[in-house]
Amino acid sequence: MEFIGSWIVTTIACAIAITFVPGIEAVGGSYAGPIMCALALALVNTVVKPVAEVLSLPLTIATLGIFYLVLNALMLELASSLSLGLFGSGISIESFGAAFMGSIVISLASMFLSSVTGL
Repeated sequence: MEFIGSWIVTTIACAIAITFVPGIEAVGGSYAGPIMCALALALVNTVVKPVAEVLSLPLTIATLGIFYLVLNALMLELASSLSLGLFGSGISIESFGAAFMGSIVISLASMFLSSVTGL
């Protein structure tokens, strides 16, 4: 049940990013896009991100943690590509700047929604 709750929170956060970040658009429907992107993002954050965090640890330390934001943007780009490739719907990201801003918006919205819902 916890996975479903976090999936819903991430879906809402993705919808907020689609709404407020120029360069990020829903593909495959205004509801299906964020839902499938959130599913792909959960998959990427579970499988790929821990390995990427360990490999980029020296660079993250050297930049005093700023590279972690870049890593989040790269994971969002990967999730976007996976959702479009696997499910045929998701989000389309125009540039790395849009992915960077989108990852910040998704992180902040997820943090806020998780604290409100208690998930």
